[in-house]
Amino acid sequence: MFKRLLPDQIVNTVFDIDLDELHKRGVQGIITDLDNTLVSAKTPLATPQLVGWLDVVKDRGFKVVILSNNNETRVGNFATPLGIPFIPAARKPAGGSFRRALKLMELQPDQAVVVGDQMLTDVLGGRRAGLHTILVTPIAPKEEGWATQINRKIEKIALARLRKKGLWPDKGGR
Repeated sequence: MFKRLLPDQIVNTVFDIDLDELHKRGVQGIITDLDNTLVSAKTPLATPQLVGWLDVVKDRGFKVVILSNNNETRVGNFATPLGIPFIPAARKPAGGSFRRALKLMELQPDQAVVVGDQMLTDVLGGRRAGLHTILVTPIAPKEEGWATQINRKIEKIALARLRKKGLWPDKGGR
């Protein structure tokens, strides 16, 4: 069961994602979480560094959709100034929101990746939808929402089991 929580890749931040490698694999789209993936949950707008990275991503021909469990106001206020389509209140790991993101980008699962900071929402949902998953280290050390705090406790249990079975990479954070 815990294998479904195992990401395909682990990086520290979105800035560490190898865009060349994604392009070589035929990836054309990035479905990304917002809070603790792109910015901390308390950061209302994109940082200059993130804006620069997103410009590079778009210039390289990747389509981007923000898929968040947060509300429409939060996600819309962040995504609209960037001109990025978004799906709020996504109910991840439910598969419907991932399919909607793929439909927005007009891509198939093998043409897109999911980037996020949570194993129980981003990785599990992405894997269930047949997507390549990239797990990033959460930006903020302290979690805000109660649901995320519960998810992190479950993640600790899952990580312990994955490590015990030798399935979690030694240098793979967390």
